[in-house]
Amino acid sequence: MNTIITVGREFGSGGRVIGEKLAAKFGIKCYDKELIARAAKESGFCEEMIENHDEKPTSSFMYNLVLDTYSFGYNSSSFVDMPISHKVFLAQFDAIKAIAKEGPCVIVGRCADYALSDFPNLVRVFITGNEADKIKAIRDRFDDVTSDDKAIDLMIKKDKQRRSYYNYYTSKKWGHCSSYDLTVNSSLLGYDGTVDFIANYVETYEQNRKS
Repeated sequence: MNTIITVGREFGSGGRVIGEKLAAKFGIKCYDKELIARAAKESGFCEEMIENHDEKPTSSFMYNLVLDTYSFGYNSSSFVDMPISHKVFLAQFDAIKAIAKEGPCVIVGRCADYALSDFPNLVRVFITGNEADKIKAIRDRFDDVTSDDKAIDLMIKKDKQRRSYYNYYTSKKWGHCSSYDLTVNSSLLGYDGTVDFIANYVETYEQNRKS
């Protein structure tokens, strides 16, 4: 196993759980919220600051060149002038690249597919699901979501945040098939079936790379 797997996901689709199960199946690490601690440690930002901006759209549109700044190297003055949302994005961007260089792993969300686009051993997955199944998953996970309407409201809010964040910081569209190598509806196979399906895809991908 020598592949890095990134997992984009709709809220309630089970992407986090599927990512964890997939990592366990291959005996590799899964990074989701762990990325926050890693980014905080390596950037010097406090975890709370990164948590507050984690996968949330920027409130400032003054710095559209943030990725160009990253690509060409950001100097101290340009970094100081950046909005905090951009600084947090760059901290996570750096952490994702550092993690991927350490070996095969699963990384959930946070534009990881974009951050690692120059890695040759990358499989980019997106998990979707049927609305009824996502509503049930959200209600099972959150005790304070006491109705289907509340679950739908939370689902719409979270997906809108993820879409805005992804579309703003990358040149691609969140959830669009052209942004990923594999898109899977977890409702059709269940979480475990989806894990097996993705694992088979990755194993075939690795065999093809060797041939």
